[in-house]
Amino acid sequence: MQADIVPLIVGLLILLSSLVSLKIGISVAIIEILLGVIAGNLGLAPEEWMVFLAGFGGIILTFLAGAEIDVGLLRKKFKESLLIGIFSFLTPFAGASLYAYYVAGWGLPASLIAGIALSETSIAVVYSVLLETNLLKTTVGNMLMAATFITNMGTAVMLSVLFAKPTLYTAVFIAVSIAVIFLATKFSHYVFDNAGLKNKVIEPEIKYIFFLLLVFIYFANLGAGHAILPTFVLGLLMSKHFTETSGTRMVKNRLRTVAFALITPVFFIVVGMKVSLPLIWSSIWLFAAFFVTKQSAKLIGVYFLAKKYIPDGHVYTTLLLSTGLTFGLIALIFGLRSGFINEVQYSILTGVLIASAVIPTFIAQKWFVPVHSEDIVEED
Repeated sequence: MQADIVPLIVGLLILLSSLVSLKIGISVAIIEILLGVIAGNLGLAPEEWMVFLAGFGGIILTFLAGAEIDVGLLRKKFKESLLIGIFSFLTPFAGASLYAYYVAGWGLPASLIAGIALSETSIAVVYSVLLETNLLKTTVGNMLMAATFITNMGTAVMLSVLFAKPTLYTAVFIAVSIAVIFLATKFSHYVFDNAGLKNKVIEPEIKYIFFLLLVFIYFANLGAGHAILPTFVLGLLMSKHFTETSGTRMVKNRLRTVAFALITPVFFIVVGMKVSLPLIWSSIWLFAAFFVTKQSAKLIGVYFLAKKYIPDGHVYTTLLLSTGLTFGLIALIFGLRSGFINEVQYSILTGVLIASAVIPTFIAQKWFVPVHSEDIVEED
């Protein structure tokens, strides 16, 4: 029997990513994506278990992102976050769609898919970067997470309105999501009652959270939807459970450890493997044009509002809201499977998403990280 070398290589890539990140001080998510691109173009293909684990990793990141938001601060800054999020979605959607249709000469469905895919902001990248830079508990971090969610809400709604064909299972997915969120918000404290016990290795709280997320994934697949939006809302509404005691705060920390040790690295590496460099190179000018269109549109939509409402971190906010990945990939996979875009269009737009996840994040972390330690609320 031939030994399967793929898990060994993936494990090596995960380790190398961490070591390189520590050495050069850049987000480990960027390194994981880049190593995934290299591995994929050298012939390494993700296995079925990796694809599922990657999808689950994106969902866990989304849940953790919601759980990190300060609900009280969000209420105070809701109008500002809403405005930034709306324009973060609208300007790249309009810009990319119009460019694809009138300049690139794509058909209307393909142009709309391009606009939807390039309008989103990667909640996985934003959350990972804010966590690594210790900005999650600042005003900048909370507004960024809220604006990211609103941006992705616009992406999801537009994809559903323009292309989705609702069925009975779609209604089931929505009903189950609402029920799970309501019940979990009201009764999760019963699960977390013993969260502070020492020497407890069975981790029922983490298994409970994983089960809720798997429920979302199952019914989302059944209803041709996606679990990202209800997952974020669940994390947001459950955030109070993670601040009640030192024990529940430890649950969130342990969940982070479990996620970032293996599950989320697989997510970023598999994303990188989806990029075909030869296909991108064959249409390099079109790739560059879409990348510039996305970044310019995000700049126009976000920069001036961010400068008004987040003066101490407006450049950082603009750059991170310019990232794309998770929801954009969902839109592209849908477009490819439905026949709205072809393989070349898929690779070009996927490459743009990867580049937008890496380049703005690198610039933001290298030169524009806001330093306001007095605004950070440390957890016990």
